[in-house]
Amino acid sequence: MEHFIVSARKYRPQTFTDVVGQQSITNTLENAIKNDHLAQALLFTGPRGVGKTTCARILAKKINQDGQTEVNPTEDFSFNIFELDAASNNSVDDIRSLTDQVRIPPRVGKYKIYIIDEVHMLSPSAFNAFLKTLEEPPAHAIFILATTEKHKIIPTILSRCQIFDFKRITVIDAKNYLKEIAVKENIKADDDALHIIAQKADGAMRDALSIFDRVVSFSGNNLTRQAVTENLNVLDYDEYFKTTDLILSNDIPQVLVHFNSILARGFDAHHFICGLASHFRDLLVAKDKSTIPLLEVGDNAKKKYLEQSKVASLPFLLKGIDKANDCDLNYKTSKNQRLLVELALMQLSSITFDGEKKNDKNFIIPAKFFQSIIVAEKIDVSDKQISKVTEQKSNYQKAPVPAKKENETIKAPILKTVRNRNSALSLKSITRKKEKEETEVEVVDRDSMPKTDFTEVQFLKLWNQHYDDLIKDGKKIIASIIKADRPRLDGLMIHLTLPTDNMKSQLTSHKPKLLKFIRTKLNNYSIDLSIEVNEIVEKKYAYTSQEKFTKLLEKNPFLGEFRKKLDLDLK
Repeated sequence: MEHFIVSARKYRPQTFTDVVGQQSITNTLENAIKNDHLAQALLFTGPRGVGKTTCARILAKKINQDGQTEVNPTEDFSFNIFELDAASNNSVDDIRSLTDQVRIPPRVGKYKIYIIDEVHMLSPSAFNAFLKTLEEPPAHAIFILATTEKHKIIPTILSRCQIFDFKRITVIDAKNYLKEIAVKENIKADDDALHIIAQKADGAMRDALSIFDRVVSFSGNNLTRQAVTENLNVLDYDEYFKTTDLILSNDIPQVLVHFNSILARGFDAHHFICGLASHFRDLLVAKDKSTIPLLEVGDNAKKKYLEQSKVASLPFLLKGIDKANDCDLNYKTSKNQRLLVELALMQLSSITFDGEKKNDKNFIIPAKFFQSIIVAEKIDVSDKQISKVTEQKSNYQKAPVPAKKENETIKAPILKTVRNRNSALSLKSITRKKEKEETEVEVVDRDSMPKTDFTEVQFLKLWNQHYDDLIKDGKKIIASIIKADRPRLDGLMIHLTLPTDNMKSQLTSHKPKLLKFIRTKLNNYSIDLSIEVNEIVEKKYAYTSQEKFTKLLEKNPFLGEFRKKLDLDLK
């Protein structure tokens, strides 16, 4: 069994060309060596795992190679390179020992290079002991300091160093480097799988290589996106695509069920809502061809973003980012964090709802909307079931129908033993049946129907009777609209003037039943109703307490004095 070497050590760059994502720094260092313009003290600063120590070692090797006419590629000049870990050697005595060694010139090569890692860990007294040597070192000594926290280094040290700021490695650069390593290791890796590893590394190449080794140990030589997401416990972008599809379809129940399944797999709700906001941002970026390069995703994922961006409208994405961001800001201060995310998901699912919205900002689709859908699904009967029942009924032998006698009315049989059952109709068929019943009066051929004469007194009596029937049935709103104005009869046309369009809309929906009642009672099917709106017309009926008091005050002015004496309130 061969000794395993981790990829971070096995594929550590040996030359400046192998360093990933730091081209500006490596080019500067190469030119400085070439032009003999290298400072006596350099400070490499930046995040972890971006190549600070690696570049320091390459630079130390390159400096001594440059002084030789014949370069041996195997020579690493290890005797001339001294590494000091300031995290464990941070005292004044350690720095004094270092300054004593600096005085001795190198045996091989021109320079002695001192690499001090995590230099910010030195104590203040150690920094002070190091100042003089760092400012005026011997001609053969070069100091390379490396740190992740530049702000902890005292200004007097910073002023004596040439500073190089290392940047985070981009996702694309890290993915391409991992692809090269996968080829060298004979590992078949999906592009999306490597992209997820690069994203998880968060700009650190060493972390990316460590994650790569871990996933390879888990899945073998075939690296798939599913294996990577499962091993790293990463919320796959497919989950966000599915969530967005459910949100766009206004399916609140399924959105909540999907969110519960994500939580059941151990993912954090805060991480989910932040990822959803980033997903909306990526969809927004995918809407414009000029901003597509801003998508740091693989080619397969980029196609999915382009497809879903066509479905998601610009107003929806802007409102969605706003709501998801608000949920992110309020998450830490919320006592019921899951409920906060669920409310945000319900509000997101209600953005594209076509129905009436009472409060557009925090609107949530009413529960009755989904109840009606559930009822429709329960009572809906497929065509196959209906045809099956019809076929079964046709197999039964029909009983002989007795002959009808003259002047005899055949009554429908009453099934006393059979209990009433709900009709197995779909929601659409119920709506069509209701519309048909309401418009039945309009479809009737009125020219062939009776046109019995009637008086205005008879008409008004029926009008008031219909008002009383509505009150008994509990339909007080329609009843009050009918009494809002006195109907005027012009031939066979009834004219009614109402103060608002809302009242006209409600009476229009009730118009078929009203006309059916009037026509049937008067036996005249040519009667029609005309509804007009006049907002200037004075109200003839009082609805509020103030309006009622005003009407009574017109009839009896003493009520005003009576109210003042007793100090009465209208409420």
